[in-house]
Amino acid sequence: MGTEPRSPDSSESEASEDQELVVNIGGARHLLYGYVVNRYPESRLAELLRCNGYEAISSLCDDYDPSKREFYFDRDPDSFKCVMEVYYFGEIHIKKGICPICFKNELDFWKIDVDLLDECCKCLLGEKNDELEEIAKQVQLILADRGESADTCWGKAQKFLWKLMEKPDSSCPARVIAVLSFLFILISSVVMCVSTIPELQVMDEEGSPVEHPALDSIETACIGWFTAEYILRLLSAPNKLKFALAFMNIIDVLAILPFYVSLILTTVGATLMELTNVQQAIQALRIMRIARIFKLARHSSGLQTLTYALKRSFKELGLLLMYLAIGIFVFSALGFTMEQSHPETLFKSIPQSFWWAIITMTTVGYGDIYPKTTLGKLNAAISFLCGIIAIALPIHPIINNFVRYYNKQKVLETAAKHELELMDLNAKARQSEDSRHHHVDIVITKTSNLSLSKSIMNTYNDTFIPLLSEEKLHRNRLQSCK
Repeated sequence: MGTEPRSPDSSESEASEDQELVVNIGGARHLLYGYVVNRYPESRLAELLRCNGYEAISSLCDDYDPSKREFYFDRDPDSFKCVMEVYYFGEIHIKKGICPICFKNELDFWKIDVDLLDECCKCLLGEKNDELEEIAKQVQLILADRGESADTCWGKAQKFLWKLMEKPDSSCPARVIAVLSFLFILISSVVMCVSTIPELQVMDEEGSPVEHPALDSIETACIGWFTAEYILRLLSAPNKLKFALAFMNIIDVLAILPFYVSLILTTVGATLMELTNVQQAIQALRIMRIARIFKLARHSSGLQTLTYALKRSFKELGLLLMYLAIGIFVFSALGFTMEQSHPETLFKSIPQSFWWAIITMTTVGYGDIYPKTTLGKLNAAISFLCGIIAIALPIHPIINNFVRYYNKQKVLETAAKHELELMDLNAKARQSEDSRHHHVDIVITKTSNLSLSKSIMNTYNDTFIPLLSEEKLHRNRLQSCK
């Protein structure tokens, strides 16, 4: 049988597979074979292997040496070592020390699909994308605060009030208001506790103990401050519905609402309800004053970090509760069974033994219920040892979540400030360049000779060196993340 004639395309493909491709990535030389590169024909290296003209080659690489057949790329050599893995192993892993966002940009440059990343690296890339989104949000918030005020008087006053009440770092008066708010919260909490001391209470007309008038006046002053603060913040809020539905603002309402409800019940409720019911309702509302202690979270980044860490640790906390629930059920049933032989047993039922198992496994041990038999004491010893282990196991992940989030917040704040500094530097450089161009236009208009003005302009533009080039202004993240 005769062999079929080969088409020019097949001969070219076989020739490209036999070729050797020498690439120089940031000073590091690599030798690749055509059959390896052609495994991904849409990649940049495969396109480079099929190019013939100098213009086509120069459009794909930074420089080219025809004598050595060597292609030069001004890219990161460490990232390229990871990119080479896809040609040999069919998947890519991001090496330690390489920014995932920068590596994604490298994949886009080499025209490699991001789906070829391993799953662990995809998760890391997703986390970095989330961090960049958070940085962008923080930058937008800071830029919104720096933005120009509205034209109307009310718009200027609203923006001034918002910064005064919500941004302690914006000015010295705002910092003073934040400190005063913090002190009022502490004073109100102390007054709430001190008012329950019998020696500091006075008797009313019916002989019932009530709060001292001085403490009542301090409480009224604190409520007045909280009310004025909330109203001013609500009036100055850009989005009032979002402000009213925020969790911390709901806490603020719960902190001041009981005072006004009890005031209404005291003045109006006596005519509508019995006096005993009014007093019980007022006592129940006074208990709700403990909600104002949560207002401290507004002024403490540590409390906010702790709240977020607990929110992210629901799985660990669920495991802790599950371990304790299983232990409580098992050891309470064993304790009840082992103590039945003793005539003076304190374990009357398994539900009653739950209380003993809880205080034993949490190593509290009030002593109101305790075993009296030898087997019961042995069961108690095993129960509190298991309780210690069950409580200690999830603690480490919770602490790690706290430390990770705290460090992450610090990094995000620093990154947001750094991005703002780069934006300011970019704006100053553009202003400097615009002023220089404006100076050139003035020189041109003052020159009568057109050819002379052109030569002056060309000479000036040739000798002018900008403060920062566009490449430096828009910093490469590969360099910044290392």
